Amino acid sequence: MSLIRRIDLREADPDASGVDYRAAVPRADFDVEAAVPAVHAICEEVRTRGLDAIRELGERFDGVRVDDIRVAPEALTAALDQLDPAIRAGLDESIRRLRATCANELETDVVTDLGPGATVTHRKVPVGRVGLYVPGGLAPLVSSVLMNVVPAQTAGVPSIALASPPQKDFGGAVHPTILAACALLGVDEVYAVGGAQAIAMFAYGLPAAAGQAPVERVDLVTGPGNIYTVTAKRLLKGQVGIDSEAGPTEIAILADDTADAAYVASDLVSQAEHDPLAAAVLVTTSESLADDVDAELDKQVSATKHVDRIRTALSGPQSGIVLVRDLEQGLAVVDAYAAEHLEIHTADAAELAARVRNAGAIFVGPYAPVSLGDYCAGSNHVLPTGGCACHSSGLSVRAFTKSVHVVEYTREGLGEVADHVQTLAAAEDLPGHGAAVRVRFGE
Repeated sequence: MSLIRRIDLREADPDASGVDYRAAVPRADFDVEAAVPAVHAICEEVRTRGLDAIRELGERFDGVRVDDIRVAPEALTAALDQLDPAIRAGLDESIRRLRATCANELETDVVTDLGPGATVTHRKVPVGRVGLYVPGGLAPLVSSVLMNVVPAQTAGVPSIALASPPQKDFGGAVHPTILAACALLGVDEVYAVGGAQAIAMFAYGLPAAAGQAPVERVDLVTGPGNIYTVTAKRLLKGQVGIDSEAGPTEIAILADDTADAAYVASDLVSQAEHDPLAAAVLVTTSESLADDVDAELDKQVSATKHVDRIRTALSGPQSGIVLVRDLEQGLAVVDAYAAEHLEIHTADAAELAARVRNAGAIFVGPYAPVSLGDYCAGSNHVLPTGGCACHSSGLSVRAFTKSVHVVEYTREGLGEVADHVQTLAAAEDLPGHGAAVRVRFGE
């Protein structure tokens, strides 16, 4: 029996007029609305009771009570000193590559000259303070430290705070590898707080309490997390800016008969390893490749460390092998699915990649696996999930900046459009708007 189910779309209407490909492809059940009541209560606890609530919620959800939630500077230094040199080398290279791509994303101010004495400047301004969240549940995602911190630093954010869950195995401390990455990047405001309570802490701030300095509220919260973290971001996005509502990870692979089944299977496994809710979808024109991938999955999954987690993800309703009649249909299917990660294993991979509209990140050819993007590609791995890639982008320098229009007009410049302003103000029945122009000309 196959580990992963199959969906056959080869007989679907060729013009796709009667087919909703987005509904036809499996998707994880990630019901944020169902979590709203519980998360609302958590956020209210943090808002009204502050540090006491943070401590109690940490004890309830993370199994450990943390009295001083802020990580001491010496703990950060010690974690970096004790970091495995090979891990440090990997982090250094990942940071180097990510900084290079982030630097190229920086936008300069643009001045538009609209005539004598009339200019509008499109100015890019970094957010003043950000709160970055790094998960630590099933795996200590040290790479998420880099993916959040580096673009924020490159954007010029002057105040950066980071939260990650306290780890029972480390006496309530943040995972030491995460602490080491923070120290490596020069982030010294780190909190041992996880889940929805961390998002609420960033959104509302915390007043000073006995033995604990205040936590200043932030302007923007970024970073992935579980359903409670995502729900908190949704509930609090009127109070604080958020990057996205990223749910369980997902991979889609578009492949033809030139693809290597072992590569394809290993990439599906790599994403299934994240979470039992992770989605792994292969869209292929080749039934023989589908058979070979099935065989490879049976072989590879049994040899992995997290067998139960991976089997649950691959056999779940969110994963599947989708058969399509040709690559044109396959392209339509993956575009409708709008995957967080999209790999293309075809003879003309670059050409097809250029035609994809909807994906968080696109990995082209057999030597660009998603795991490369998770660590050292130079791209960011904090990406839109759940089909949101049709309207949202992954985390980047742009997420940490905002645009401001600076309007500079002289008397001459204003005079050039004064009549138009007054006419339009009258059309909207806002006479005060027109008067604000006339007064400048002694009328």
